[in-house]
Amino acid sequence: MLPERPPPLWPKFDHRLRSTAITARVGRLLGIMFGLCFVTGLLSHYQYHPWTWLPVPARPAWGYRLTQGVHVITGIASIPLLLVKLWSVFPLLFQWPPARSIVHALERLSIAVLVSSALVEVTTGFLNILQWYPWTFSFPSVHHWLAYVVAGSVLLHLAVKLPIVRRGLAEPVASDSPASGISRRGVLIATGAGVGVVALTTVGQVIPSLEPIALLAPRRPKKGPLGVPINKTAAAAGISAIAASYRLTVLGPRPFDLDVAQVEALPFVERHIPLACVEGWSVSARWGGSSLLDLVRRAGGDGGSTVHIVSLQQGGYSASTIRGSELHAALLATHLNGERLTLDHGYPVRLIAPDRAGVLNTKWVTRVEVR
Repeated sequence: MLPERPPPLWPKFDHRLRSTAITARVGRLLGIMFGLCFVTGLLSHYQYHPWTWLPVPARPAWGYRLTQGVHVITGIASIPLLLVKLWSVFPLLFQWPPARSIVHALERLSIAVLVSSALVEVTTGFLNILQWYPWTFSFPSVHHWLAYVVAGSVLLHLAVKLPIVRRGLAEPVASDSPASGISRRGVLIATGAGVGVVALTTVGQVIPSLEPIALLAPRRPKKGPLGVPINKTAAAAGISAIAASYRLTVLGPRPFDLDVAQVEALPFVERHIPLACVEGWSVSARWGGSSLLDLVRRAGGDGGSTVHIVSLQQGGYSASTIRGSELHAALLATHLNGERLTLDHGYPVRLIAPDRAGVLNTKWVTRVEVR
């Protein structure tokens, strides 16, 4: 049996700024952010693993730019909200007795799952934006499946705490200031202002007009060779130069090879296509090159073919598959914004297609397989 009173060294807290009203309001906004982040994350995951009967559409061309931008911005904005939410309920972690019954113990265990999974999800997501991976597990898989754990935990928590949430939302937030510091209403205002600042200083990586204030953006849309940022350089991909023996091999019922000069001599098409990356940044650019569908037809395929694109890069995202409306709109690009591709941008030729994750726009293409 536990004693009725907590041990002498048990933590004690000042509750003047904490209240159910603050927790409920911060939790509501955090739930909205998590919901948007979850849905747009599923759309991003679908880019990598589409159903065979429902290819990723090529229209609107800015689709992935919008959904991934929202995903990253809401994910970053969730961090201060989550910290304030945890601050507001932190004293509840030290309730005495720690568990009043088996049901109460299970409820507290579900909260532990929610808090730990949410912290891991937003922390690893943020580190992925920075392209820093201090772990050995597969980030895409863990991030994807952990999102379901977070979503399920949030729904369970909301179901259990719904009466308290309703009472908290109906309760006014006191504006009386304590002897020192800010009021409870001031806590909400400061939280909202902090989230707004985080969002405004990040959204510039998606909205060009706000780029000058994009202080927290991992990439500035216009900062990079030929006016487009680079995530993975040729050196990072293990490519120091393109050999004189380079050939673009197109496999199909009628296979053929092209050297660099022959690739550049193909009928030239130019299109404005946004490049949007999983880290949330995006930029619209003018791409020029040959129609991928023309090469597919030359090799004996057609608009219904599935095409596998293979890079000179070893490891990582060194290949991608394209079909459906994306195939019809795709280019094997040789030029960017009127200039010949640099090696870091995928020289001598790279795939570019609208509404497609940047990492799937394979660079340094060496083989096209028509299936």
